[in-house]
Amino acid sequence: MAKTSETYQITADIQWQDAGDGIVRQIMGYDQHLMMVKVKFLQGAVGTLHQHPHTQSTYVASGCFEVTIGDKKQVLKAGDGYYVAPNLPHGCVCLEAGILIDTFSPMREDFLK
Repeated sequence: MAKTSETYQITADIQWQDAGDGIVRQIMGYDQHLMMVKVKFLQGAVGTLHQHPHTQSTYVASGCFEVTIGDKKQVLKAGDGYYVAPNLPHGCVCLEAGILIDTFSPMREDFLK
């Protein structure tokens, strides 16, 4: 497993990884402290409720998503974002096909295996 990404990430050169059920992702820049991941959702795809020890901040690049964090739900559109504290349950439903830009600290080693 690489400890850091290449200095530049050219989207055309990065393979999409199947994350299941209408969701694919591209691993962008990372080191042991930080990781950025582009996640593409088809309409109706569900990011199943889950939790992890990483701090997460996400930017909605396109589309529309109903995001659940803890016991609160919010509809977010392009330009919006959200923050998830470590170990807080969260997930989403894609209402309109789109892309989320996830950042994690520390990096998600599980995404590189």
